[in-house]
Amino acid sequence: MLRTTTALLFSLLPLLSHAGSIDRLKAFMEGSRSAQADFSQTVMDKNGRKLQSASGIMQFVRPGKFRWQYQKPYEQLIVGDGAKFWLYDVDLNQVTVKKLDAALGSSPAALLAGNNEIERSFSLKDIGNQAGLDWVEATPKSRETNFEVILLGFSAQGELAAMELHDNFGHATVLRFSNLKRNPTLAPGLFKFTPPKGADVLGD
Repeated sequence: MLRTTTALLFSLLPLLSHAGSIDRLKAFMEGSRSAQADFSQTVMDKNGRKLQSASGIMQFVRPGKFRWQYQKPYEQLIVGDGAKFWLYDVDLNQVTVKKLDAALGSSPAALLAGNNEIERSFSLKDIGNQAGLDWVEATPKSRETNFEVILLGFSAQGELAAMELHDNFGHATVLRFSNLKRNPTLAPGLFKFTPPKGADVLGD
């Protein structure tokens, strides 16, 4: 389940556009050319029962370059290099590669690491303050996506603090971000990937 959900997630990374929380989203997008944060990820079924949990570090440089490094419980690396999407499962020594546009579509990655044209792919709705965060509901306009809706929660300081991804099977993936750094200088090599020698490579 974790590996499947991870592949669906990305890619991941930023957004904003209305009053209140939508303004926060737009301000975050326009003011964040790059970012780095620790994250925790929890996958729950339609009854709210926890199925999996994971944690790691995410980084992005917009547009189109991102790196999500899962450290626990399985080592996985997701890299978007601007042209291709790479998913490396360390335990399986398996690499999946796709064209970036095909891998992202109306996904969390298109939100976070994409350009500022959020409303081209998503319908945005301000759903107010809950649990101390201002939330934006982003509904994909395309039907060719695994997600029914994506929620983004912003702190009073305008920082992205959480994302909730609701898929077509009733599962919810909850991401919490901490130690967020906006516009850090990130080495270009972080967003390049070469399959390890001997790894099985699937895809384009």
